[in-house]
Amino acid sequence: LIAQQKMELEQLVEERTAELTHSLAELKQTQNQLIQSEKMASLGELTAGIAHEIQNPLNFVNNFSEVSIELLDELKEELAKGDTEEAIAIAGDVSQNLEKINHHGRRADSIVKGMLQHSRASSGQKEPTDINALADEYLRLAYHGLRAKDKSFNAELITHFAQDLPKVNTIPQDLGRVLLNLFTNAFYATQQKSLQLQSSGDVYKPVLTVTTMQIGNEIEIRVRDNGTGIPEEIQDKILQPFFTTKPTGEGTGLGLSLSYDIVVKGHGGTIDIESEEGEGSVFIIMLPLK
Repeated sequence: LIAQQKMELEQLVEERTAELTHSLAELKQTQNQLIQSEKMASLGELTAGIAHEIQNPLNFVNNFSEVSIELLDELKEELAKGDTEEAIAIAGDVSQNLEKINHHGRRADSIVKGMLQHSRASSGQKEPTDINALADEYLRLAYHGLRAKDKSFNAELITHFAQDLPKVNTIPQDLGRVLLNLFTNAFYATQQKSLQLQSSGDVYKPVLTVTTMQIGNEIEIRVRDNGTGIPEEIQDKILQPFFTTKPTGEGTGLGLSLSYDIVVKGHGGTIDIESEEGEGSVFIIMLPLK
């Protein structure tokens, strides 16, 4: 009887273990889908900003190309007349235009590469990264992304980037996602405050300030906004998965929790929040140099 009960118990344990294993696999799959959904959402935020950013260098390329075609026609005329001095001057203008075309073409290329880097899966390989350049790139993309949705929105962008900041070993596309998330949230907070104050007639100017500096063996990135702020009672929850202050359908609640994981678990750093409701928020990222 004992042997039979033991066999039945073992069989029951095996069944329960199989069920738990299956449930765990389903949970992991759901988690991966949600994380991918958040990544695609951040990519969507970038799309409008990238479209705006890439239009500027493309306009320069088109304009300088058209002017160069006209200059080459003039060059042919001057050569036909035998006026070599004027022909040399025109050739110099064409050369300058080609340099400008090359410069703006490279700018467009870097924007596209940045987009591809953001969208592709992380390789997990850390590389020396210019934090100032990364922050500046994502700040402009986040801003133009919001302005593409709301043409009336304007904000003052202030950067205090420390000179000669040493490069940090990071996974650039992951840290880029963190910065994009912080910038997008900051702009959202200032946009909401602007909408709240419109009815009262109060004068309000959205301001986002990004500061970088070296403190000992760490690099600090501060993202400060003068938006709605975060109520004190939920500040300890803001980094938890699926917690969001945005209306249903406007946020996944994963952005800040993924940012926390990338900074803390992925880079051995810290992310802290200082906020006062109605006054604004500061997100502080600390990244170790070694």
